[in-house]
Amino acid sequence: MLFNSAIFLLGLLPIALAGFFALGLAGRRKLAIVWLTLISLVFYGWWNVAYVPLLLASIVVNYAVGAILTRRKVKSLLIAGITLNLLLLGYYKYAGFLVVTVSDVLDLGLPVPTILLPLAISFFTFQQIAYLADAYEDVAAERSFANYCLFITFFPHLIAGPITHHKEMMPQFDDARIFKPQPQMLALGGTVFVVGLFKKVIIADTIALWANPVFAAAGKGDALQMFEAWGGALSYMLQIYFDFSGYSDMAIGLGMLFGIRLPFNFNSPLKARNIIDFWSRWHMTLTRFVTAYIYNPLSLSLTRRWLASGTPGLRRGKTSPAAFAVLLALPTILAMVIIGLWHGAGWQFAAFGLVHGLFLTINHGWRMLKMRWQWRVDSDRPIHFVPSVLMTMGCVMVGLVFFRSPDLATAFHLLRCMAGFNGLGFHSSELLDWDTVQLQLLLLTIVWFLPNVQEWLRRYETGLGQVDPATWLDRKLRLDSRMFALQPTPAFAVVTGLIGFLAVTRTLSAAPTMFLYFQF
Repeated sequence: MLFNSAIFLLGLLPIALAGFFALGLAGRRKLAIVWLTLISLVFYGWWNVAYVPLLLASIVVNYAVGAILTRRKVKSLLIAGITLNLLLLGYYKYAGFLVVTVSDVLDLGLPVPTILLPLAISFFTFQQIAYLADAYEDVAAERSFANYCLFITFFPHLIAGPITHHKEMMPQFDDARIFKPQPQMLALGGTVFVVGLFKKVIIADTIALWANPVFAAAGKGDALQMFEAWGGALSYMLQIYFDFSGYSDMAIGLGMLFGIRLPFNFNSPLKARNIIDFWSRWHMTLTRFVTAYIYNPLSLSLTRRWLASGTPGLRRGKTSPAAFAVLLALPTILAMVIIGLWHGAGWQFAAFGLVHGLFLTINHGWRMLKMRWQWRVDSDRPIHFVPSVLMTMGCVMVGLVFFRSPDLATAFHLLRCMAGFNGLGFHSSELLDWDTVQLQLLLLTIVWFLPNVQEWLRRYETGLGQVDPATWLDRKLRLDSRMFALQPTPAFAVVTGLIGFLAVTRTLSAAPTMFLYFQF
């Protein structure tokens, strides 16, 4: 089921709210939790009910393993639990890809297994791995099976995140305030939700009409010229930006309707001045997970081995090239390749992760060189920060070419076109015309110069976690997001109402489209 569908807006959501608050007001809080879990399972099973037992089995096994780990610190059990989760993910998501790869490399002609990917398996697998690790470290301990079920299945974040931690959700499930309607939470949640819905159905779905033909043409091997190719890459970047931003807002808004705050997952990443800053703003909870459970342990292990070996290269303020490559570049690239493959089973996703790993390594290396040279750049000057933002956006577009392409051949062909190998002009006015350019400029203006939802609602607590209330670009352009902050005035009510009317009308009048992150 999709958030941007009539059956959700007019059916499941009102039923979920009515049942949850009715049970809560009657003092049946445990039943209210069970009710919300059942609604979440209906939401999940609407796509394919056959995979509901798989989700439930995963929940039962991980809850049991976690319960044992909270009492006995058995490292072998932790490893077994994590391995079981990874095997489940590997079978459903990567078995077909591995068979095709082995068959192609060895020319075996093996039949490709038909395995339908369960919805959201990447998200609930990572979430439960984090729970097991936290249980082993005494960070998480859950005694209520009902609460744990809701922690995993809560439908606002079940399909495409944010990836939540046990310690940030369980205290909220035990908070008596969530079981009765809170006017401010309902008003704020509804506002955030309709803004996200507007981003999805009005903006993202519209710009997709210009992105898709360019990638389709590249897939056929058409000789696209440079401006057409860059126009398609820019359109897709804007599409996925507003699609994922819209989903993230809708997830937070839906959580607030039930009195629950989810962690922030998106914070104006196209205002980032470098690729490190970008990944601190894009899919923030995935970056948090990979940093905590993959990058940090790997980096720490490599550092310990390096120091134990007695190999020189680590001195205060200086790092040898060899130490840099092993202790920073290697874990960074490996973590990013894992992020790429987490998004999909294909070499183009591995290339997406590899490209970003290289970008991050170069970024870290540049920072270290500036520190060694004691080179302080006056970043307040537009001559420095404007090129930084544009260069970062260009790197993001290059990475997204791999992300969007169906295979490596298509990605490399489009990159060649972007490099101007087929000329600088236009192959077809249907792929990039003045209307497209105007729309792109309008959307870039929104992205760069308007506040995001967190800034717009800065007077209120809408989500969990700390986000910079004014991004780096905002400060350099002397934009004051306080002037955009939501005020409980008739004017703001009219603006919000208009946004909601347009979004809901579009939703009810057109067939719903899948969120891009639903396929992961």
